[in-house]
Amino acid sequence: MPNLTRRQALKATGAASLGMIVPGVGGRVNGRMGAAELANGGMGAAGRIDSQTGTASRINSQTGPVQSVARWCFSGIPLEPFCAAVADMGLTAMDLLTVDEWSVAHDHELTVSCGDVAAGTIEDGLNEPRNHRTIIGAFEQHIPRAAREGVPNVICFFGNRRGMPDVEGIDNSIRCLRECAPIAEAEGVTILVEVLNSKAGGHVDYIGDHIDYALEVMRAVDSPRVRILYDIYHMQIMEGDIIRTLTDARDWIGHYHTGGVPGRAEIDGTQELHYPAIVRAIRDTGFSGYMAHEFIPRSGDPLGSLAQAVELCADA
Repeated sequence: MPNLTRRQALKATGAASLGMIVPGVGGRVNGRMGAAELANGGMGAAGRIDSQTGTASRINSQTGPVQSVARWCFSGIPLEPFCAAVADMGLTAMDLLTVDEWSVAHDHELTVSCGDVAAGTIEDGLNEPRNHRTIIGAFEQHIPRAAREGVPNVICFFGNRRGMPDVEGIDNSIRCLRECAPIAEAEGVTILVEVLNSKAGGHVDYIGDHIDYALEVMRAVDSPRVRILYDIYHMQIMEGDIIRTLTDARDWIGHYHTGGVPGRAEIDGTQELHYPAIVRAIRDTGFSGYMAHEFIPRSGDPLGSLAQAVELCADA
């Protein structure tokens, strides 16, 4: 299966059938988590589940990561029915929604687990000083709204290398994030910076493609509101050693993304990662934030694939 970037997948995803039956789903959420609740370690909506089924309570356990789903991977399904299906599945959150989409998720009592506030792009990120004013301005504008609307996390990126040495990219990223951190700290919202693979088929030339690069930035910024978005799919491609890495870096990781390797397909028996063991390792670190499914369904039944991934991780 070819590896797809987010941008390629958004272009390639076809229309999906909305009349499918999803196995093993049920349980609507009765509330949503606010940024302050997450900061205080509360489980928010994840702990308030309809009692009609045990599925939702297992999905949203009081220990370990809270499952979410990345919107862009299911872009063939219109947002409104997708939110309804996700809520009926027992999930409480959705990832990577733009600011103008937040209200749709909230209408279905879903937390926006990580908001896209246009704070730079994958290609034009923290490493390049000319991008800093755009990134800082986006956070100044949208982080207060995120706090008001219960969006606990917002995303940004390290950017493409374009010949820049690591030390320069790290220094520039630290300088920008030191300006951004007080904005996030004042509102109780966390800025997530994502690590991505830079190999062919991935985000070629991305500078933040190893955990050590991200850790050097995090330790220098040293803010409780700036953390790594650890993408398991991307880091398996770049360096592997997933369980030991996330265990050692646990103090600096604020969010996870899943995906099957190879090809970013379903997280099932067709791929090389064993997600039940990974989820258990994440739980063992004491992590209780969000883990968003970011795989591109290949089954022809996208909601069925999502339901199976949710069940797999709930049973871990």
